[in-house]
Amino acid sequence: MSFLDILLIIFSSAGLLHGVLFALYLCFFKKKKTVTNVLLGLILVFMAFRIGKSVMMNFGDGLEPIFIFIGLTILLLIGPLLRWYVLGMTRPNFKFTKTDYFELIPFVLIFIASLFVTKEWYESSKLVIIVFASGLIFIYLHFAFYIIMAWRALKKIKVNYKVALQTKSQKAILDWLYLLIIGFVVIWISYVLNIIEETVPYIIGPIVYSLVIYFLSYKAFKLKVTDSDGAVFKLNDKTALFNQISKLVIDEKLYLEADVSLSSLSKLIGKTTQTTSEVINQYAQQNFNDFINYYRIQDAKKMLSNIENEKFTISSIAFDTGFSSLSSFNSAFKKFESTTPSSYRKSK
Repeated sequence: MSFLDILLIIFSSAGLLHGVLFALYLCFFKKKKTVTNVLLGLILVFMAFRIGKSVMMNFGDGLEPIFIFIGLTILLLIGPLLRWYVLGMTRPNFKFTKTDYFELIPFVLIFIASLFVTKEWYESSKLVIIVFASGLIFIYLHFAFYIIMAWRALKKIKVNYKVALQTKSQKAILDWLYLLIIGFVVIWISYVLNIIEETVPYIIGPIVYSLVIYFLSYKAFKLKVTDSDGAVFKLNDKTALFNQISKLVIDEKLYLEADVSLSSLSKLIGKTTQTTSEVINQYAQQNFNDFINYYRIQDAKKMLSNIENEKFTISSIAFDTGFSSLSSFNSAFKKFESTTPSSYRKSK
């Protein structure tokens, strides 16, 4: 065995070990026990088994056929686990239904069939190539299907929770899930490219996995997603209140009124100024003035960009968009766009 082979084994095995240790931490040592952490732990354990099979197959000799088939079959389990994990991280009070368990039928059937694979049949039967190729295509298409299902579930949540309405925890979870799914796409591509006339060496799969798992572990701790689950998407009084504020300010264009204030808005929704301010800060991640001025500036930009509005002065546009003075308009415009209104108009 060459020195390069030894380095490849160490690197790919280190990623595998890291994934297993991360899984053990989530399932047994993490103080906050959640279904989503267990699901992520199971994904990492089964993925490590799949990667371990690849490492042994690449560098070992005489690997038992039953081990090869079971290693491939594991992917039929990872797909559903990934979808359930995404649902668990984005749905409040996530619970398994009876229909969810039916998704494990392909894994159970093929796993049982794998137990009957013998070395003699594997080395002598003419059907091996057909069975192996058919199984390989089905397994990787099955995995791709579940990656797509997980992506669609995530996109659906993204539509329901617009960026302006996302809390810090919700944004962290959505960012994390995007990275997780992209990571699995990269791993899937690396293995499929190996199948297609060995476009890439087989060992690339475990190496890619190691890189992905190190990166995802870092992002998981940075975003603190192991401390959260779908409960952060539960609608509460503050969420409903911000929806009410958004309807008034954005949909009914309250921001165009020059005399709108935190006090007047609070009276409209029947809350104290402190409560209104806290909700805007939490969900819009802006103070009241910036929240109002942001939408005013968006309207001003449209007017400044429209050639039909060249006859209007910048002052008139400022007043039309709710500003009470030209100076406050210029200050707000420069704050959001890093340029003056006149310069913006010239550039358009």
